[in-house]
Amino acid sequence: MNRTILRNAQIINEGQRYFADLSIRNEIIESIGGQIDLPFDREIDLNGNLLIPGCIDDQVHFREPGLTHKADIYTESRAAVAGGITSFMEMPNTVPNALTQTLLEDKYALAAEKSIGNYSFFMGASNDNYDELMRTNSETVCGIKIFMGSSTGNMLVDNYHTLERVFANAPTLIATHCEDESTIKHNLELAKERYGKEIPIHMHPTIRSNEACYLSSSFAVELAKKTGARLHVLHISTEKETGLFANTLPLKEKKITAEACVHHLWFSDEDYAMKGNFIKWNPAIKTPEDRTAIWKAVLEDYIDVIATDHAPHTLKEKEQDYQNTPSGGPLVQHALLAMLEKSIQGIITIERIVEKMAHAPAELFRIKNRGYIKEGYYADLVEINTKLETTVTRDNVFYKCGWSPFEGITFNHNVSRTFVNGCLVYENGNIIENKNGKRLLFSRL
Repeated sequence: MNRTILRNAQIINEGQRYFADLSIRNEIIESIGGQIDLPFDREIDLNGNLLIPGCIDDQVHFREPGLTHKADIYTESRAAVAGGITSFMEMPNTVPNALTQTLLEDKYALAAEKSIGNYSFFMGASNDNYDELMRTNSETVCGIKIFMGSSTGNMLVDNYHTLERVFANAPTLIATHCEDESTIKHNLELAKERYGKEIPIHMHPTIRSNEACYLSSSFAVELAKKTGARLHVLHISTEKETGLFANTLPLKEKKITAEACVHHLWFSDEDYAMKGNFIKWNPAIKTPEDRTAIWKAVLEDYIDVIATDHAPHTLKEKEQDYQNTPSGGPLVQHALLAMLEKSIQGIITIERIVEKMAHAPAELFRIKNRGYIKEGYYADLVEINTKLETTVTRDNVFYKCGWSPFEGITFNHNVSRTFVNGCLVYENGNIIENKNGKRLLFSRL
């Protein structure tokens, strides 16, 4: 037996807030009650701090294999648990691209060796790997990722017949990056004609425009409706797109779902002047009006989950000119804190944050026994101190790339402890080295 008892926790779960003790036996939440009287190996008094289920991030790029000068599974999973993210789903545009079942399983093997957090990996789609896609196991793989916009290597899927065939027959959830490639190319040529090689960063949302996003997202939604595919559209960035998901069905009944990312909920195009390439993402950060509309869609449940699209690049890469600077930035360590800051501003309650960052990802992907504080579920737990601030500096980030778009910001909450599978892996600024993350499993039959 290995039992830990957490005392005096202010638990937030399924829209409720209450004080209780919680016992963890081995990896599992054993009991939740007013005062637990059981023998224990460890006892921790939370002194009324918040206790929430570990966040589940359905979109990260941890860069391994092939791009490990930017990040790797070990470093970024450390950053994730330091930020209260206990489970992640990683994208296939590593090097080599995860376009075969063998290459996909190679990534799972790496994570089994290195990851502190729980993990799953998307199978990547191309124009010519249909047979490999059909072999994807829906119970052990989070989904199939389709880049319906430019990406690394051979991962732009732009053949209509291929898309229709995959949508019609995919054995599992399809997640899409939606930006219309021809529109982006046209807009880029116009920008080159105007600015030459010195395109300013504020042109990014004009080049990767609202129309480019809507054309692709609406096409994906229509194709899903036509074929009956289970579609999840990633990183919605425009007001116009939100109307595509105006469906108030319970999440378990939805066949078409959507995600919002922290950077689209925090920044706007007004921030390019100060942040420059450090907030260059695809899809682009757009207007304050787009940001407000995305928040509205999140709160009205048109958009189902909040994630990060954590995509680190080195400082040297980000300090290049606009055209040569890669898109993406590191977010997993501060995503939860950023959303908690919005609770102080009255935009979203902490209960809804827990819903969108823990419960909803678990339901949307049908993850087994995670995403909630329930007896019999894995003890993926996060303690939040509401009385302690967190200031982001380059000295306290865990990212391999060594920087954060939130540098200089002071958040009014602090992640004090994180448990993964019942194991304390982070405490008061320190990682406790336990590479005990598990492969996520799914209930889809």
